[in-house]
Amino acid sequence: MERTERRYLNAESEDEMVVCGYRPCWWRMGLVGLGTLCSGGLLLLLLYWVPRWSVKCTCRLVSLREASVLLLQTTDEFRTCYRVRVRSMEAPGHDPLAAPHPGDWKEPACSPATPVIQRAEYEKDLLTKTSDPGGVQIRYVDHQEVRYVWSPQRQEFRRLTALDQGVPCSDIHEQHAAGLPARLQEHRKLFYGENQIDVKVPSIPHLLVKEVLNPFHVFQTFSVILWSCNEYYQYATAIVIMSLLSICIALYFIRKQYTLLHDMVAAHNVVRVKVYRGNGVSEEIFSTDLVPGDVVLIPIGGMLMPCDAVLVTGTCVVNESLLTGESVPVMKTSLPEPGRGVGAAPEEVYSVEAHKRHTLFCGTAVVQTRYYSSEHVKAVVVRTGFYTSKGQLVCSILFPKAADFKLYRDAYCFLLGLVAVAAVGMVYSIVHSCQIGEDVGTIIVKTLDIITITVPPALPAAMTAGIIYAQQRLRKQRIYSINPQRINMCGQLNLVCFDKTGTLTEDGLDVTGFLRVQEGRFLSLERDVSTQSLVRSSFIAAMATCHSLTNIDGKLSGDPLDCKMFEATGWELQELMNSYEIGIVSQFPFSSALQRMSVVTSNLGQRRLVAFMKGAPETVAELCKKETVPEDFSPVLEKFTRQGLRVIALACRKLEAKITWHKVQTINRSVIEANMEFLGLIMMQNKLKPRSIPVIRELQSAHIRTVMVTGDNMLTALSVARECGMIPPHGKVVVTEAVPPRDGQVATISWQYGDDTAGCVAAHDTKDIQIKVEDDASKDGLLDTCYHFAMSGKTFHVITEHFPDLLPKLLLCGTVYARMAPDQKTQLVEEFQKMDYYVGMCGDGANDCGALRRAHAGISLSELEASVASPFTSKTPDISCVPVLIREGRTALVTSFCVFKFMAMYSLIQYLSVLLLYSIEGNLGDSQFLFIDLAIIMSVMFTMSLNPSWRELVPRRPLTNLISVPVLLSMVLQTLLTLAFQLTAFLLVKEQPWYESGVPTSDVCRVNWSGELTDVGFPAHNITGEDEEEDFITNYENTTIFFLSCCQYLAVAFAFSKGKPFRQPVYRNYLFMSCILFFYGFFGLIMMYPTDVVDDFFELVCVPFDWRMKMLLLIVANLVLCILVENFICDYDVRWPRCPCTPSPSEGPASDMATQVDVDPAGRPGAGGEWGGPAKPPKDQYKLLARELPLDPDWPLPPWTGRRS
Repeated sequence: MERTERRYLNAESEDEMVVCGYRPCWWRMGLVGLGTLCSGGLLLLLLYWVPRWSVKCTCRLVSLREASVLLLQTTDEFRTCYRVRVRSMEAPGHDPLAAPHPGDWKEPACSPATPVIQRAEYEKDLLTKTSDPGGVQIRYVDHQEVRYVWSPQRQEFRRLTALDQGVPCSDIHEQHAAGLPARLQEHRKLFYGENQIDVKVPSIPHLLVKEVLNPFHVFQTFSVILWSCNEYYQYATAIVIMSLLSICIALYFIRKQYTLLHDMVAAHNVVRVKVYRGNGVSEEIFSTDLVPGDVVLIPIGGMLMPCDAVLVTGTCVVNESLLTGESVPVMKTSLPEPGRGVGAAPEEVYSVEAHKRHTLFCGTAVVQTRYYSSEHVKAVVVRTGFYTSKGQLVCSILFPKAADFKLYRDAYCFLLGLVAVAAVGMVYSIVHSCQIGEDVGTIIVKTLDIITITVPPALPAAMTAGIIYAQQRLRKQRIYSINPQRINMCGQLNLVCFDKTGTLTEDGLDVTGFLRVQEGRFLSLERDVSTQSLVRSSFIAAMATCHSLTNIDGKLSGDPLDCKMFEATGWELQELMNSYEIGIVSQFPFSSALQRMSVVTSNLGQRRLVAFMKGAPETVAELCKKETVPEDFSPVLEKFTRQGLRVIALACRKLEAKITWHKVQTINRSVIEANMEFLGLIMMQNKLKPRSIPVIRELQSAHIRTVMVTGDNMLTALSVARECGMIPPHGKVVVTEAVPPRDGQVATISWQYGDDTAGCVAAHDTKDIQIKVEDDASKDGLLDTCYHFAMSGKTFHVITEHFPDLLPKLLLCGTVYARMAPDQKTQLVEEFQKMDYYVGMCGDGANDCGALRRAHAGISLSELEASVASPFTSKTPDISCVPVLIREGRTALVTSFCVFKFMAMYSLIQYLSVLLLYSIEGNLGDSQFLFIDLAIIMSVMFTMSLNPSWRELVPRRPLTNLISVPVLLSMVLQTLLTLAFQLTAFLLVKEQPWYESGVPTSDVCRVNWSGELTDVGFPAHNITGEDEEEDFITNYENTTIFFLSCCQYLAVAFAFSKGKPFRQPVYRNYLFMSCILFFYGFFGLIMMYPTDVVDDFFELVCVPFDWRMKMLLLIVANLVLCILVENFICDYDVRWPRCPCTPSPSEGPASDMATQVDVDPAGRPGAGGEWGGPAKPPKDQYKLLARELPLDPDWPLPPWTGRRS
């Protein structure tokens, strides 16, 4: 056999997967079939649960070229495996973007990245020929709505791409804009399929089978069969009813989610569109027939886009709220055609991200079109179906990334520990049963019964209860979640990133003043732009024309900044050209990458065109003639940005006479945006939202680090950071700047003090930056946050590329990240996560979608459709939702721990009870099991999760590790306590003078003063035949263990129900306390005042009054000791010493404390060992770095110094 291969799909991307090829092996499949028959189908279930084993047990490893089955494994920490089948289809040609018939083959227009197979390759065996001389067999696989096609050249499966990758812009204009013939359209449809985001709603039988085959429900089925064999019919019936109810509820919600998602995408799935076929021919087709390369004619009244398409002629006004969260319309212009016009730019490859201002995205609404003369507005389809931006968004919802959370991983380990405990009990049961000579069937049933006792069937429902209650409380706070499992993660957040505009500050802007420039000098500050002397000035003309506003139904729509600036001029925007004093001829829309926009205008009565530009002051100044930029430009700009004002620069240029109206339509913007004349600055104020300052203060007092990530100016961002409290009043700012390599020089990095406060060191000070460490009381290496690093998006990019060793150090101390592009925001969140931070991201949905999806807890403040990708959406438009979500997350997390520990102890208590009764050939009765599992456990389990969250955030987080010393110590001590009391009662009852084994033959409820039994005429009898089962249950040991164990369930439930500092005190949980008191009262009543009806139902025997008093004392002692052990030995709030850097109440909020390193008991940096021993190194990377950084002699470098890569 040829040497096997190991290749990658989506190499070097976040979706990277290892792929191995297999072919079915008949003898292995035969062995699996035999094993399935012998195991009663269990082997088949195991292979269904573990796809990796399924492939390896039924197939043999072969090369990818020969494979008919692929095993895909993700390269992330989860190593998730998928089994996919290799399919084949017959097509006229192998390349979807090439000519369909090999006989008419011509070189396709594609990039070198697109695999191109020359005609000679048809002679090889890499492609299977069919009977049709013009057809070939195409091998492909479909995985998570993405198609991978076999590349004979590269001998690998490659993701199917369209015109969105590797296609030059000139090819889109010259080859694809001419129209796609019907023959090519049919050929491409074979590869790309129908243009439809088809979210199939699974049928109920399909969902039912999938749910029933869940390992938990299989275990429940096994348990029900076992209980039925043991004649536990009542409890088995109750579990079946509960399981069916659980399955029905799960099916309802799953199907509802699929239905909602299906309805969300159905609006544009099937619409009628007009496509251009070339030579003036067009036809109307269904949108499902669209393929990449089709030319769509956009109607005048607009349309709902069914695909991703790039504009080649005309302009469009588009509502992109689905993708960006911005409700304001966006102007889309035609793709520049390189190689034509004055100053043509070099060839450029089309990219959806780089050319998004020219791309119409699927699901967005074109509300208005503009065109010249009689020319149609045309757009070339570049992506269809699930390959579109909306399709990728839907895929991220259908196939979300697995969330890594320690609680869930530890839960499985804990369950394995319970299984190990069950194994010990099974061995004991087998040995003891053999010694007393029980038959094999009874031994098997009793042994397997121990498994169902030790692993509680109701555990998943119990773990979910707290999350559901938290979700309901969040809904009351107008916070909605599409992924409730993330609520637990919110309880561990220790870093929150905030967008600035629309999140920390108001959306609206107000023009506060402007500075005009005349002869290279700033004039005095002016505030009224409507004065008569300014009406016809270039400055006002720039304000009135340099925008992307449009009239929609008589209402001015567009960017809020543009609206405010235009309204300040007092001008009117009209669509009729002859009504304009100044007509807008061409627009170059604002680009966050370029940080500017420009327009070309025509003044009535003048032949030469005038260009106006506005944008970031630094960017605009670089593109202007030096003599027109005032010498004091930088200090004046700094003066206003330090006041927190949004500063916009304006510039203009009178174009040469050779640049005509027609040439402007194809000219490159870099030609226009050069040699401009600087006009001046406009100052606009963006006020903080009222809740921003108190929320930031609350998070800092809880030692939750706050970071600003914005696309705005650095100094403006620093000013807002100071105003909202992210940087304390006396905090020092260290601005980091990095320069990429250029002209043969390596990349360099430098930093300097910001001199924006009186307490800061001046910029020319040359002393070293000292990052202070706590004094002798805190030698743990915590950084003093009076130093806050700030960097721009450009610097962040250079550091990640050329200074990766410095990045963690800078991130540990960084507070402000300005001029960050959307993808850089996402990358920043990822870098924080690599340092083991639990990251929250709060944004208004505009350009934040990637970061919102990537964060552990993304909170969108937008109510628009873009929030569908964010785990949480708040309808309260400020950041007050962040502490609410963290509090509820902490409550849900603590509740999960409490419930998990309670369910584990419930299993262990019942496990010990059953083993003790097994030793006398006894057991708990059917009615006893039923009452314990349904009445006690269910009511306690669901009510103990009702504690609301505590009213404030405390400066530490709850534990996340189930496998930790506090949790394990608690479980071990409570188990030993349970065993001690049960064993004591079990042995003491045998020492009583009235004790007799088996079913009592006399009534001992009344004992005379001499201790002699009163004969009540009970006939003595031997236990035989039908009375044997009664002998197992109705005896003194059973009655004693039943009363004691039932009260032990209540004792551990009360002890485990934590209150402050994460939840309200347990006495505020009225339902839970009522439940506990009711059951204690109920057991006290039936124990102290026995009745025949109750005793017959529970299969109890009446015991003397003095033994009832002794049991009562044991129950009270057990309760008191449970509480003392849990609260004064195991509880880390008391047992574990406080972190040295935790401020005392007199110190006030921790705004000047170490916010870079959160304070929590779970792995405090530098704190002593858990038992007072030497300190252990923290596991989290950021804590380890915080400990090592002060000891690094090379960190930090002196101010105004640089470093080369």
